[in-house]
Amino acid sequence: MFKSPETVYHCVTMNIADIATRDFIEVDVGTRMGKVRSTFEDGNPKGIIVTDDGEYEGVISEREVLQSHVEDDAKVAALTKPSRNSPAPKVARDEDVRETARVLVESNSKVAPVFEHDDLWGVITDDAILEAVLENLDALTVDDIFTDDPVTLSEDDGVGKAINHLREHGISRLPVLNENGYLSGVVTTHDIADFVIRENHTTTTGDRVGDSQRLLDVPIYDIMTSPVETTTLDATAKAAVEQMLELDYAGLMVTPEDDDRTVIGVITKTDVLRALTFTEEEYMDVQITNISMLDTITRESIVQSIEGVSDKYADMQVMHAHVRFHEHNEKLRGTPLVQCQVRLRTNKGQVAGTGEGYGAENAFRVAVDKLERNVLEIKGITSDEEYRGQLLRKLNEI
Repeated sequence: MFKSPETVYHCVTMNIADIATRDFIEVDVGTRMGKVRSTFEDGNPKGIIVTDDGEYEGVISEREVLQSHVEDDAKVAALTKPSRNSPAPKVARDEDVRETARVLVESNSKVAPVFEHDDLWGVITDDAILEAVLENLDALTVDDIFTDDPVTLSEDDGVGKAINHLREHGISRLPVLNENGYLSGVVTTHDIADFVIRENHTTTTGDRVGDSQRLLDVPIYDIMTSPVETTTLDATAKAAVEQMLELDYAGLMVTPEDDDRTVIGVITKTDVLRALTFTEEEYMDVQITNISMLDTITRESIVQSIEGVSDKYADMQVMHAHVRFHEHNEKLRGTPLVQCQVRLRTNKGQVAGTGEGYGAENAFRVAVDKLERNVLEIKGITSDEEYRGQLLRKLNEI
């Protein structure tokens, strides 16, 4: 299993009492979504705490607001229904950094409420955690924690395609390639939110459906950020985080040291937070995003299935596993169509499998089957049974 460098291991045991803050934005479930969208535009907060008559209900992130189809006149409650946001993330004020990072990653949030004696005390953000552990991050490199094989766009792809990719893959940024396949820009959920909100404010006439289609057809080239901020595989995680914090970016494109035109991966603040949750225990460290979607399957059975894949193959050591669920609008007899992605970080590189099915369990089973097929394609990975067969053949040849 993955062994965290000692300096990182010790830093994640510190508690969050001194880095949580009482400075946060709070809205009632009855607040109009139009006002919430304006709040994101005006203040760019990490998130908004939602309460119901003073009682904590959940957190709304910029991504949720962007991806929702809720009208401006609808109430915030539409985004905090138990089926979408349960269990809502929350941490105790004396919680340690590792568990707090896990809560943020698994709830897909950049901010979580902090409670003291069951009372809402304040909030903790991803930036506050990263700043607190910054000096210890030079024990890790970008290569240790980045995500390879990034989803990309071309310059003439429309905003609608970008939104679909962001939603489907559960990511916050997409590298944009020019006609030669070289990195020319990056588009993020924040870029799209800025564009959509700005255009909706300036649109005063015309058919609403037509206006929306016009926005979705606008080329990404018109709204992407360029030039692109990049880092390399051998850079320390500390250097990458310092770069992100200084620029107020949530992620960087990863390129070869001698060619910043070729994108080979992405590193985000979430990737760094995920690394902070790696343990020195003997059991496999598995992280689940959108864990509230688990229905007939448990965390324990998910871990056992992934360990089964890992144990079946010779020469492959799994350092960390990330399982992500995403719910589609389609349903069959009340059960939603779910997409599941399982990504393993191994000593042979990263490997993933994606599948869809009605309900989280079916989606996970399809994803694991695909994962196992993809594992076999990694050079040097063979099943134990195949390895034994090869060994016997070699012995017979002696």
